[in-house]
Amino acid sequence: MDLSPRSSPDERRPRLALQAVLPEELAGACGIDIADARRIVSLAHRLGELPSRAPATVRRAALDAARSAGEIRTLALVERRASAEDPFVKYAFRLEDGAMVESVRIPLERPGRYSACVSSQVGCALACAFCATGRMGLTRNLEAWEIVEQVRLIRRDLDATVGGGARVHGVLFQGMGEPLANADRVIQAIRVLSEPSAQAIDMRNITVCTAGLPSGIRRLAAEVPAVRLGLSLGSVRPGKRRLLMPIDGAHPLDEVLAAVGEHARASGHAPMWAYTLLADQNDTDDDAACLAALARGFAAQHGISPRLSLIPYNAIGAPGDLLPSPGGGDERGASADPFVRSARLDAFRAVLSAAGVGSIVRYSGGGDVGAACGQLARPLADAQRPGGRRAPPRAGAAAGAADAGAAAGAADAGPGAPPRPA
Repeated sequence: MDLSPRSSPDERRPRLALQAVLPEELAGACGIDIADARRIVSLAHRLGELPSRAPATVRRAALDAARSAGEIRTLALVERRASAEDPFVKYAFRLEDGAMVESVRIPLERPGRYSACVSSQVGCALACAFCATGRMGLTRNLEAWEIVEQVRLIRRDLDATVGGGARVHGVLFQGMGEPLANADRVIQAIRVLSEPSAQAIDMRNITVCTAGLPSGIRRLAAEVPAVRLGLSLGSVRPGKRRLLMPIDGAHPLDEVLAAVGEHARASGHAPMWAYTLLADQNDTDDDAACLAALARGFAAQHGISPRLSLIPYNAIGAPGDLLPSPGGGDERGASADPFVRSARLDAFRAVLSAAGVGSIVRYSGGGDVGAACGQLARPLADAQRPGGRRAPPRAGAAAGAADAGAAAGAADAGPGAPPRPA
């Protein structure tokens, strides 16, 4: 249950964030009938507020009890940027403490269906080298209501700008932050997003993308097993992976893949392995052969083949540059970027194919507005807030997050832009 830390002068106990509670939680907290609780949750998600007068379907006493126990808070939409290249839209939201996060609306193959790519933290502490968010460091975790509200506001924008029954069909936790470092709130948000009286999004269309936290992966398998899993690899060579993704020092890839295998068996879903191709870093024939061998070994051990998603690198700029943001000021020279997009995509895929391992190429749209995989970030000035924690120093190029190059987009019925099939 999501509890707001804010209290009124007359009431010091935390108040419920009504768009981040399940009907049974609301009923228990307020002592109201479950049917009334479902209708009140529905009002919170549909209207973004509670009506001043009880509708005919809700008892007035129940509505008064909910209003007394909780409140509906929201995020401020700072800017909305639609790509001129494709139907991607990026949103910048200001939180109540002034911190900022970004979200992306992703078109799906079927007209009228979209996926919401949401943030789970302000910044990120993991410092993956090929993603911009990690240069912000970690300021704080998002509350469950702040995660849910990103989806609700994207849905509201869809109604206003697209209409015609357009809807949020799926959710990707691959925006700013490492979702499994904020597992309690992310799992609560998933439960609310999938609740029929709330956002009613099928859990099978929710994908959680991670840089590799085994305990969090196991929690997903135990608590929300219908959710799909995406894993960012960076490299499958231990020394190289550690340079690209410092989390490998704490959780080596074999340890992470053991948890991924448990999740695959518990959920029945093939995990998505995301691999961002970086020129002269992880794109050689030997790298492809190692990846193919790892995929075959995983399938033999766990009985489920991973889905390999190859992601062309999206420029994030060099340390000291102003990061891409909806507020503008994102000009930078291509030569200053820490990495270069690999020209060996087709050759890399050919090695995989020859080894009997298929792959898809993940289309990552919205690059002209900083919405593509790995690009979500706020200017450093926004990130260096009192109490914020900078990412730890390391060798190699700066930056990173479990926006995770991102991780996995669409699994079978899950969200994501159309891939190019193998």
